[in-house]
Amino acid sequence: MDKRKIEDEIVVALKTIFDPEIPVDIYELGLIYEVKVNDEGNAFIQMTLTSPSCPVAESLPLEVEQKAAKVEGVSSAKVDITFDPPWTQDMMSEEAKLELGFL
Repeated sequence: MDKRKIEDEIVVALKTIFDPEIPVDIYELGLIYEVKVNDEGNAFIQMTLTSPSCPVAESLPLEVEQKAAKVEGVSSAKVDITFDPPWTQDMMSEEAKLELGFL
């Protein structure tokens, strides 16, 4: 399996994780900034939270790592949390905006 296909499969897995306060998955919310897989199958996910005081700040990154690690071809998964750039509603997909009534 090539790295791009593995990265795409990780995105599919991450779309099964929903923000507990917003009925939209974390990928469509725009919380996932980057998904990369190296030649050894190590996955690196850069993500943010809706706010630094997010109530799932500890559990959500762990869930992301666990879901990514289960993807075929992934040998390990590591999440890097960043607040640069800070999350805004503009980062949501059109689908998420429609679901939440912003369109």
